Amino acid sequence: MDFTDKNILLIGASSGIGLATAQLLSKLEVNLFTASRHLSPELEVLGTTHITYDATQPVGTAFDGLPEVLHGVAYFPGSIKLRPFERIPSEDFQADFDLNVLGAVRVLQATIKRLKKAEGTASVVLFSTVAADTGMSFHTSIATAKAAIEGLTRSLAAEYAASGVRVNCIAPSLTNTPLAAALLNSPEKAEAGAKRHPLQRIGQPQDLAYTASFLLSDHSSFVTGQVIAVDGGMGVLK
Repeated sequence: MDFTDKNILLIGASSGIGLATAQLLSKLEVNLFTASRHLSPELEVLGTTHITYDATQPVGTAFDGLPEVLHGVAYFPGSIKLRPFERIPSEDFQADFDLNVLGAVRVLQATIKRLKKAEGTASVVLFSTVAADTGMSFHTSIATAKAAIEGLTRSLAAEYAASGVRVNCIAPSLTNTPLAAALLNSPEKAEAGAKRHPLQRIGQPQDLAYTASFLLSDHSSFVTGQVIAVDGGMGVLK
């Protein structure tokens, strides 16, 4: 993939899928900007231009130092709170929506003018979940928020297509990241999680990073408005 002289912003790249994407892109000739609350040691060694930013807060002046032109923005922050519906307080629904949806909205409203200035096409990558399209018990809060992300993806793709800004979404299943640690913290849980997938394994951060990198690159220049499942077949195969 040719990222020569591209300016790419990754939100939430300190761990998990965001970090894996940063590690992949750092090997290419890309101007890589990352934003997260903390600069993890794994991210620091990549030498990206890092911005301290909390995705639950207004952007304010945090992005003022970014280049005037951005070629890609990916938003990785997410949450996993799996509980019976009757035990989820409305405040938790609000928190999931704020981080997953409004956080992405704030970032994109703060960067869309820079994306529109890119020659050719620019790319936005968002993240949903297999549970937004496939009913799963105990996923009501996160599935609700991520379903909104899918609606946001299609709406923005339509609104900005004429401006050359592509917007796509990746919908993973269970992935081996710190966010999912509680679901994979024993061999029995890991084995059970793998067996739920037709491919008989759980996702790895690199699986999603390769897809995100493809969508950020010019190789996907004819792709927009899509929700791409990277879920080991869980969403459609029995």
